[in-house]
Amino acid sequence: MRVLLADDHTLVRAGIRGLVEAIPGVEIVAETGDGQQALALILERHPDIALVDVSMPGLNGLELAARVAREAPRTRVAILSMHGTPGHVAQALRAGVKGYVLKDAAAEELPLLLRAVMRGETYLSPAISKHVVDAYLDRDGKAKAPAEGVPLDGLTPRQREILQLVAEGKSTKDVARLLNLSVKTVEAHRGQIMTRLEIHDLAGLVRYAIRTGLVSPER
Repeated sequence: MRVLLADDHTLVRAGIRGLVEAIPGVEIVAETGDGQQALALILERHPDIALVDVSMPGLNGLELAARVAREAPRTRVAILSMHGTPGHVAQALRAGVKGYVLKDAAAEELPLLLRAVMRGETYLSPAISKHVVDAYLDRDGKAKAPAEGVPLDGLTPRQREILQLVAEGKSTKDVARLLNLSVKTVEAHRGQIMTRLEIHDLAGLVRYAIRTGLVSPER
C-alpha cells in the first residue's frame, strides 16, 4: 500500500509518518505540508491513498480531494484532521473523501482507516457521531446534494481556491501567478465571492474562511 502524507505541521506529520510506517505492508512514497504540492505529487507518484489534513496552505484538504477525484481517480483520499463538524464531514463526503478520522483518535484507528479505504470502503472515525453521517447520506450511501442556503457550497471550486489564497494573505497578483490566471480574472472572481457571501471587506473574507475551515486561525 503506497501512501502520500500531507500535513503542514512538521512535527505532527513526523508523528503520523512514524505510525503509518509501523503498519505492515504500508509505504510512505511522498510527504508535504502544502496542498498544491500534494496535488502535484499525487499526479506524479500515483499513491494508493493520500492521507491529508483539512487546513493546508495553497489548497485545503477538501478542495484537494475534489481535484484528486477529477484528475487522479485511482488515488483515494482520506482526511486526518482536528475539524470534525458536520459541515466539514459533509463537504468531505461530497468531495469524494473515502475516510475521515480525527487527530485525537486512538493510534489503532490508522490501520483500520487505511485498510478499509484500500478495500474501497468509506471509513469514518467513531468519534464522528452516527447522526452526522445519517444527515448527509441517503439510503444508497451516497452523499446528498448540497443543502440550499449554504454559502460555501454556492461558490465554484475556483472561487473557493481564490478565497483560501486571499485569506492566507496573498495579493491579487500572487493569486493570479499561482493559479495561472490574469489579474482581471482574479479580481472578477473576488468580486463575485464577496457578492455571493454578502461580505464586503477583506477582514470579513478572512473571518469567513477561518470559520468554514478553509484556513486555520493561526494563519
